[in-house]
Amino acid sequence: MLITMAMLIAIAFAACKKSANAPAEIPKVKTTEQSQKVYEYIIGLGFFAHTIVEHADEFIVEEDIIFPKNMQVPDGKLSPEQYYTGSLVSAAKVANIRLKIDPSMSSMAAEITSAINQWNAVASCNINWVVSTGAFDVTITDFNLGAGICGQGTFPSGGNAGNLIRINKALIAGNSFAQRARTICHEMGHNVSFRHTNWAAIGESSATPIPGSGTTDAASLMNGGQCGSGATVLSARDQSAAATLY
Repeated sequence: MLITMAMLIAIAFAACKKSANAPAEIPKVKTTEQSQKVYEYIIGLGFFAHTIVEHADEFIVEEDIIFPKNMQVPDGKLSPEQYYTGSLVSAAKVANIRLKIDPSMSSMAAEITSAINQWNAVASCNINWVVSTGAFDVTITDFNLGAGICGQGTFPSGGNAGNLIRINKALIAGNSFAQRARTICHEMGHNVSFRHTNWAAIGESSATPIPGSGTTDAASLMNGGQCGSGATVLSARDQSAAATLY
């Protein structure tokens, strides 16, 4: 790991001593200029520095959001219609998001289909996922994420859907069918720009809600930290937010 443990501890300690309104410090990461741009973009989205974990090719935030270091960073001009992040899937691509199911996830094909059906059923919304055995935009794969982390997904970049979903299949295997599908559906939400609805409760410093969708929603499937116990269907506000975005 490129950031030393000592640096991580120091950052975490400093963050704990600051108020929620204090501006986040942006330490220089020991990588490339491109990596630094991605890091600063993450901070700009309202994530605290101590929640960012650096790996060789990516940053992981709030345990389930992936930021590849080679991602195209938005120009910073956020539209007021954007929900929680600064980048959307283009109109042409959101209507045909091609999902490749890695062989490691074939045993959960039914759960994947259930998650796809939820997003595709949102009224007045152009989000449309399709399973593809050829060209694809997003891959869903099994990945050992360690104890307590059920899945991860990437945000959109350059008009493209986030290109990766990782599911900790062994960890969620004992959950109900609805909860397994929920984990997949939640990560798919990240792929199309959704951040955690309960962002404030889990320690993020800021977020931009979609007009009319409200700022909190206990029934939201996009609440973070609820794997195995969270809502299993997109709430009315989730659906309203998706329709507003797309």
